[in-house]
Amino acid sequence: MTAAEYNQCVDKHADGVYRFILKNIRNEEYARDIVQDAFAKMWEKARDISFGKSKSYLFTAAYHTMIDVIRKEKIKTDIEQVPEAISYTDSVYTDLKEVLEEAVEKLPEIQRSVVMLRDYEGYSYQEIGEITGLNESQVKVYIYRARVFLKNYLVKIDNVI
Repeated sequence: MTAAEYNQCVDKHADGVYRFILKNIRNEEYARDIVQDAFAKMWEKARDISFGKSKSYLFTAAYHTMIDVIRKEKIKTDIEQVPEAISYTDSVYTDLKEVLEEAVEKLPEIQRSVVMLRDYEGYSYQEIGEITGLNESQVKVYIYRARVFLKNYLVKIDNVI
């Protein structure tokens, strides 16, 4: 990949990668750092990556960096044992978008990632498999389970009212 192709890739995919990471970790600072790290990794390997595979490489690098950050933060949280972080609020939601975001947040990490890649970013099952390191049938299973959970969560009247 040439420098011009790399710059074109930055212009074309930076927003999409940022949205994907931000939707998963909900922290703008971490999301910016992860995207920057993914582009740095891609720049280091630019000679080995074809322009046609740059989007897949970029999302894969960002995804794996995000997983590392999540694991690191989970360890910090487990060590600190902050009881305030595990508070339950009984809120009334009138906005379906908020309810949907809450439901997506409750999904296990891998299910959230594959659903976001499929439904928000429009990737094929094969591309999601390449990004996450799963095979195509695993991707389909995780997406199915996530959608069933979301459907069941959204039809409960207690969650919507």
